[in-house]
Amino acid sequence: MIAFRPEDDARGFRDALGRFATGVTVVTVPSEDGPVGITANSFASVSLDPPLVLWSPAKSANRFKYFEKARHFAIHVLDGHQQQICNAFTRECHAFDGLDWEEDPNGVPLIDGCLARFECELDTTHDAGDHLIIVGRVRRASHRDGLPLLFQGGRFVAFKG
Repeated sequence: MIAFRPEDDARGFRDALGRFATGVTVVTVPSEDGPVGITANSFASVSLDPPLVLWSPAKSANRFKYFEKARHFAIHVLDGHQQQICNAFTRECHAFDGLDWEEDPNGVPLIDGCLARFECELDTTHDAGDHLIIVGRVRRASHRDGLPLLFQGGRFVAFKG
């Protein structure tokens, strides 16, 4: 095992973080420019009562402006076969062409067919270095059976089921 101080070795710190496998999500919001989405793996549950989840966009992201003040948003947990959706929203914020989706009453784009979806109202935000922690109160959730798309060590990984 390699030990180091993260402030002295940013690449090593990033590599250590990459050892933890994460699920892959797409977060969507309405905007004055139309529906917007971004791929994110910084998603976590926070509380069951009240029902809270969080995600953390990078302040340097060119789409940050859409998410930092959004009152409503949806977090879509991707299924193992939905890597193309992940890739599309990694490259383009308006990657809804060819997807089955609809808007909720708040105008939030909801992508159909995901493994789970959390429809949220902004609860609070916390400044966190080069990211912003966005905590959402889950107003509606849905899920189906399946295996998640995972990211670990700079690559996609899958369960053998």
